[in-house]
Amino acid sequence: MHIPPYENQNQPIVDAGNPTVPLNYFNIVKLKRGEVFPYTVPGFETCIVPATGTVDVTVSTFSATGLGGRGVDVWDGEPEGVYVPTGMQATITCTSDTAEVFVAGAKFDEVLEPFAVRADALDLVQYGSDDTKTHRKIKHILGQKQHGKVGRLLVSELYTVGQGGWSGFPSHKHDTDRLPDETRHDETYNFRFRPNYGSGVQMLQREDNQPGDAYHIVDGSTICLDKGYHPCAVLPGYEMYYFTILGGLSQRSLVQYFQPTHAAQLHTIPGIMDMIAKFK
Repeated sequence: MHIPPYENQNQPIVDAGNPTVPLNYFNIVKLKRGEVFPYTVPGFETCIVPATGTVDVTVSTFSATGLGGRGVDVWDGEPEGVYVPTGMQATITCTSDTAEVFVAGAKFDEVLEPFAVRADALDLVQYGSDDTKTHRKIKHILGQKQHGKVGRLLVSELYTVGQGGWSGFPSHKHDTDRLPDETRHDETYNFRFRPNYGSGVQMLQREDNQPGDAYHIVDGSTICLDKGYHPCAVLPGYEMYYFTILGGLSQRSLVQYFQPTHAAQLHTIPGIMDMIAKFK
């Protein structure tokens, strides 16, 4: 499902109980200096990630100051985040002139402990190549390094390296719990482009070798993925970014099932196995 960009007035874009991705939660919060935004999502653990600007975050007796700090866009510096345990109230206070803040969430029953992920604690992986049109960099905010501290939530930022090309290829899915071959993980993306008038396409092929759907994605588009193989591409001459939320049904580690028709391409893309191993 494609949700075109709109002014959401700090209300969830993907709320708890969303019929397409019931395991996910997503909000974009926009604040000015000194403005405060408290929130609670019962039944969901969440992660606060400033897209731009700087915020202070408090969760019960835990606090993180000066979180974020990126300037004009998501390419201007490294991400940072705060993990908010299930159902706990978090308060976001803007300490820069303006801030745009992503709030990602996954359904989870247990209550863990809050913590901050600073830039030096990111889990980074770069894979693909210019020749294969798959050159990408992933910055895991809640990734492998935080595995023992989080329930079912994976949060990452994915960037194109260079301009143009494909992401999420070879085509894969993760819509069914059938270990060891695959896990059920609902997935939500928010896209950005540089320059911001760039665009791309999100494919969704529900069955191998059968025609699927395609969505024209623009700066600010949100995509909710419930079932099927889902590669995406950016137009030549533009860079693409997407904020990625994964919520597992029964475990946190993601097991992707690669589309049989294209599975041989796993052997053509440098570093892709390292990329797969980081979604844990």
